[in-house]
Amino acid sequence: MSPSSLSARLTLLALLSATTFYFLYKSRRRLKPLRQLPINSNPRKGKLFFITQTGTSKALAQRLLNLLSSNNIPFDLVDPQNYEPEDLPKESLILIIASTWEDGNPPQGSKFFVNWLAEISTDFRAGNLLLSSCKFAVFGVGSRVYGETFNAVARNLGKRLRGLGATEMVAVGEGDVDGGALESVFKEWSEKVVRVLKGGLVVENENGIVYASDAESFESDDDDNGGGGGEEEIVDLEDIAGKGPSRKKSVNVAETNGKMDGKREMVTPVIRANLEKQGYKIIGSHSGVKICRWTKSQLRGRGGCYKHSFYGIESHRCMEATPSLACANKCVFCWRHHTNPVGKSWQWKMDDPLEIVNTAIDLHTKMIKQMKGVPGVTQERLTEGLTPRHCALSLVGEPIMYPEINMLVDELHRRRISTFLVTNAQFPDKIKMLKPITQLYVSVDAATKDSLKAIDRPLFGDFWERFIDSLKALRDKQQRTVYRLTLVKGWNTEDADAYSKLFSIGKPDFVEIKGVTYCGSSATSKLTMENVPWHSDVKAFSEALALKSEGEYEVACEHAHSCCVLLAKTDKFKVNGQWYTWIDYEKFHDLVASGEPFDSADYMALTPSWAVYGAEEGGFDPDQSRYRKERHHKSNR
Repeated sequence: MSPSSLSARLTLLALLSATTFYFLYKSRRRLKPLRQLPINSNPRKGKLFFITQTGTSKALAQRLLNLLSSNNIPFDLVDPQNYEPEDLPKESLILIIASTWEDGNPPQGSKFFVNWLAEISTDFRAGNLLLSSCKFAVFGVGSRVYGETFNAVARNLGKRLRGLGATEMVAVGEGDVDGGALESVFKEWSEKVVRVLKGGLVVENENGIVYASDAESFESDDDDNGGGGGEEEIVDLEDIAGKGPSRKKSVNVAETNGKMDGKREMVTPVIRANLEKQGYKIIGSHSGVKICRWTKSQLRGRGGCYKHSFYGIESHRCMEATPSLACANKCVFCWRHHTNPVGKSWQWKMDDPLEIVNTAIDLHTKMIKQMKGVPGVTQERLTEGLTPRHCALSLVGEPIMYPEINMLVDELHRRRISTFLVTNAQFPDKIKMLKPITQLYVSVDAATKDSLKAIDRPLFGDFWERFIDSLKALRDKQQRTVYRLTLVKGWNTEDADAYSKLFSIGKPDFVEIKGVTYCGSSATSKLTMENVPWHSDVKAFSEALALKSEGEYEVACEHAHSCCVLLAKTDKFKVNGQWYTWIDYEKFHDLVASGEPFDSADYMALTPSWAVYGAEEGGFDPDQSRYRKERHHKSNR
């Protein structure tokens, strides 16, 4: 080839390259023409992954698998724990149902899978074509109350897969387990996936993938606007708002489901079913009542709970209820397994306090009536049980969140029903505005910021500040106040020094120290029986705390059956060597009715000898008949 010929060819090649670059540059902000992507070109079975902590995502994945099977679309259900992520480039179809857990992270069992995708997507050696032969869709399961981390795992998975060249068939679906729309949103997303997999058009543009029905709207919009509707039509990004896909906004079920008077109901059908399965009776749209096992026990003459031993509560006349099933924490030892809703503020329809009290008493008495004829239940105790004299506002959730909590407490007191209220120390302002109640509890589940975050898993970012402010608010109350400590071996049983420092902040009248109750296996909690302390452990911890208080508190009572010990303020409740931890309930109601100021010393009563710490009875009422079940595990050391 002559030098002149070579020079001419190089000149032509340069000209072509420049021309190509020019047109690419001119169209850099324009969308590619729509084109259909083949979905079922690879006969290989698709993979349906579930990333789950509580089992919700697995259940949804199984439901989707059934739907796919009924449409003759073959998929394998896959747990990422049993899958080698390096095999992903071999896959042609991937569906992922992904839960978001603590701090926007994936559940523990799926971390390797998710982290592998995150790492490989930023590895230049992998490139952006690693999954170019793969089509995918992701659905997220999370809670909107967590703000910016809502469905973070699902969103990030979609981003990683797109970055590795995979084609997104359907936009990431976002289900809210606490918003009441999870079922309907998932159903809509699943049906879209099935339609696409059965041959629906999937069109590609520079922004990702547009679903078939949207593509058709795209073309009709062009026609309506005189665009010609041809494949050559190119839409500039500046005009995409008017010329792009006509995505008719569907009704946001999360915003409308269960709404009454402009606000949605707290208890969705799914939450209601879960709680009713556990024996709850749901009141209205956000309250509940449940008969306690200790109520049944004392009805049968088999002994009351620790509140009977410590404070003189008649367990068979005690009603356990709450005006708010929602909570601002997801504690590791939650004995409701997180089936109740969560929230940081009241955002639901609000029921009338009088209606809540009336319905709670009605449902409670119906449950008491069901005890008629049960061995040990006498007519006298049954009749007494039908008239509750005490209400434990500690069933589940955060009762102090209910905006009309003062009116509800007033109504209970008007009926001479005493009140014990437990708050999780995240609403200090609510504590400050709370009217006098019989006894106010604050859950002190941990003594340091890090351990509180690990144990309570709070929704609030400023949870520690709220916690400390709640203790300070407790200090200013004139009625009886209590720190409730739940000991979890391996989590907080080594923090005696830190706990003792919290005493000076809230200056509670009492400190209840109780071993955690093991409620069976649950995906929401890592706890096992190894985390449950013996009563001897609880006693040792309590004695250590009392010692550190330098005489301000002493160990006053115990209830061995509940693994529970009570510390009491020595200068207030120990008179002439005798403890006065019990409550004169009639005196309390008279004081409330008087409208005059009063404090905890005005309605204290003498503690019986059998309830005092170290007594032979161990806190068991000798007027009751002790019933011991046969157990086949190691005895208490």
